[in-house]
Amino acid sequence: MTAEAFRARHHSGPPLILPNAWDPVSARIIAAGGAPAIATSSGAMARVLGYDDGQLTPAAEMLTAVARVVRAVEVPVTADMEAGYGLPAKEFAERLLETGAVGCNLEDSLSTGLVDPVEFADYLAEVRATAGADLVINARVDTFLVAGTPADAVARGRIYRRAGADCIYPIFAPLDALPSLVSEIGGPINAHAGIDGPTPAELIAAGAHRISYGTSVHAHLMDSLQKLLPSLQ
Repeated sequence: MTAEAFRARHHSGPPLILPNAWDPVSARIIAAGGAPAIATSSGAMARVLGYDDGQLTPAAEMLTAVARVVRAVEVPVTADMEAGYGLPAKEFAERLLETGAVGCNLEDSLSTGLVDPVEFADYLAEVRATAGADLVINARVDTFLVAGTPADAVARGRIYRRAGADCIYPIFAPLDALPSLVSEIGGPINAHAGIDGPTPAELIAAGAHRISYGTSVHAHLMDSLQKLLPSLQ
């Protein structure tokens, strides 16, 4: 599936449900389970690489890890790349395209808090100008991580759409806020599902076009490993 075909899936057909992978093995299992594409989780991948979430993974290591996932599966891969790991937008787009990924998730916050939306939009616009149609850009809006309001999320989402984002991801948006976010931002909306809910069915009913799980699948499995360990000793 090309980037164009992946982009088209955001507008027609069943909503995209993307359990997030963190390495080639998990990507293969998810693809074998019928996922139409693989979305990576930056937090889970960072931990597998020996780092923590929050832009702490060196860009080269994350890009190499993404390339391994791309090589491992036949379905398209969209990579969670946090806020770009400090790379200039043009270099970021060029290096990500070299991995074979057809999409990326970019977020509008750093450890210091939300970034200026106009600056982030400029970054997105340069990524779009460099990649053309070859990257599907999912712009993550982090207002709900800092007690922001739906109005804040709408304002940021609209700016990012104008800058060239294909999909807007207001992570952890309350379920009851999703319908208004969908109608007011315009275009496809990515929503966050969790092991304990909200469920994909609930999010789809609220208008989500794309659903991902972030680090929750990896965290759930690591918790299961911790609980298993006593029985192995």
